[in-house]
Amino acid sequence: MTAKDLARMLHLSEAAVSMALNGKPGVSTATRKKIIETARREGYDFSRIAEKAPQPQPPHGTVYFIIYRKHGAVVADTPFFSQLSQGIDSGCKKYRYYLNVFYLDEGENPERQLRELIHFDCKGILLLGTEMLENDLLPFLNLKLPLVILDTYFETTEADYVLINNAQGAYLATCHLISHCKEQPGYLRSSYPINNFTERADGFYRAVRRNGMSTSNSRVHYLSPSPEGAYADMKAILETGEKPARCYFADNDHIACGAMKALKEKGFRIPKDVALVGFDNMPVSAYTEPALTTINVPKEYMGEMAVCRLSQLIESRGGIPLKLEVSTTLVRRKTV
Repeated sequence: MTAKDLARMLHLSEAAVSMALNGKPGVSTATRKKIIETARREGYDFSRIAEKAPQPQPPHGTVYFIIYRKHGAVVADTPFFSQLSQGIDSGCKKYRYYLNVFYLDEGENPERQLRELIHFDCKGILLLGTEMLENDLLPFLNLKLPLVILDTYFETTEADYVLINNAQGAYLATCHLISHCKEQPGYLRSSYPINNFTERADGFYRAVRRNGMSTSNSRVHYLSPSPEGAYADMKAILETGEKPARCYFADNDHIACGAMKALKEKGFRIPKDVALVGFDNMPVSAYTEPALTTINVPKEYMGEMAVCRLSQLIESRGGIPLKLEVSTTLVRRKTV
């Protein structure tokens, strides 16, 4: 008994019988049931369908996601990095690679540890460079393995990068503050110098200039890039009697949340007295009181794009290095 015989017997098209037998859409439930029941009664060999089923392909090898920690103030178990990791995991499944996550702290003889990776079927490396300086890259470049660097960029080091468009996000946030508050914005800047925050500073000052204001008139406070640290630093500033600016752009949501807590304790109303915009769209930003206006970064997509680029490098072993910047969007909430 063949599918053609079944079609003739049931006065149906061969296409309809094929769709029913292979579990594909295109036939009604009643017709599908009729075809399956007839096929079983007439002794149709269903093993033919099983033989045609595609077999899963074996993985191409192992990709290492290396998280480089220099001072640990920024790279931590935060929602940003967990969502980035989810995107990397999804990308590895899509492009058929095993994924190993590896933490590397400064001063742990990275050259020796990285050489060992070559003996573990390492096809390529995704390097989280948020806290790195340019000279920290040398041991990774010496490996001669396909490499994609995430969340940072170095002008003089030729490599493949996937990162946030930090300047664009800060520009959007600052223009939003100026358009609503009609006053010179202040800047809650991270006291830890990393490339992301430097790029955000460029976006902030570009927005100030574009709106006809002098950058020297923007009040800048250097705060720790954590909720607790930013709260303590902002509280100390306010206790000196310094009056806050009418509005602030903050380098990240943690700084914004910590500063907002200190401002509210001193009796300042958000956003009536002081408006705030953060960066990263951390989950906590939706639950502050009031909810924090912020810049959203598609973190999972960023991770998937990094795996996509690494897969291309593994397959081609060459090509022109790329800098891929992921665009950001403004999330309007209640602090402006």
